[in-house]
Amino acid sequence: MLFDFDGPICQLFPGDRSRPVADELRAMTDAFGAGDVLTSEERVDKDPHAVLKAVHRAGRNRSLPGLLEALEGLVVSGEVEAARRAWPTPDADTLIDLLSKRRTRMAVVTNNSPLAAEAYLDDKCLRRHFDVIQGRTADPSRMKPDPDVVFRALRDLKFASQDAVMIGDTGADVDAAGRAGVAFIGYGRNAGRREHLRAAGATVVIGSYGPLLRQARQPWEARQGEADESEDTFAGGAAGHHGGGDR
Repeated sequence: MLFDFDGPICQLFPGDRSRPVADELRAMTDAFGAGDVLTSEERVDKDPHAVLKAVHRAGRNRSLPGLLEALEGLVVSGEVEAARRAWPTPDADTLIDLLSKRRTRMAVVTNNSPLAAEAYLDDKCLRRHFDVIQGRTADPSRMKPDPDVVFRALRDLKFASQDAVMIGDTGADVDAAGRAGVAFIGYGRNAGRREHLRAAGATVVIGSYGPLLRQARQPWEARQGEADESEDTFAGGAAGHHGGGDR
């Protein structure tokens, strides 16, 4: 099971909490003399990743020595700090614990820094459940919807694409999973998010982890006394169980 981090596991920047980080990146870009690389939309976007991508894009045709690396450092610091105050996604910890009991191998595949994911999971005593944490690299162009992070996780898990299911909450997640050949479950905490996921092409969309928790609990409780329990195949079962429609 592949989990996106911000959304399916926690809300890293609830509300507008990412805006100060984005503003700090814009201030550094301006101080560097490169403020003109930002579009009017990127000037007001609350997502720090928008500034990272803009500077990376401009750096292909313009010398901006050290700027991208400095901005990345600010984003990592902001994300790690935010992880200490992030809001847990309802029932995500329960689902992760149940999957672990069923011997489901899990990975995080995130556009955030892997250090932020590790900080949150360590704080919530969930890190031990994850075999792999893959996140943003020094190349912002490889962020989702590019499937690079998904392929890295699959490689580390030694899984074929058809053996995994990804849970995500954005159109970029839908695209990355599709391009990697991985089954996808969309998690939308409100109606707007769910509609966005369906518009992006997700055919399986849930509004809570209730359906997955029910499926995870029933087989586990029925078999927990069996001494010869085999490796879990929850991922494939989840994909089949949620084969169509909203939940």
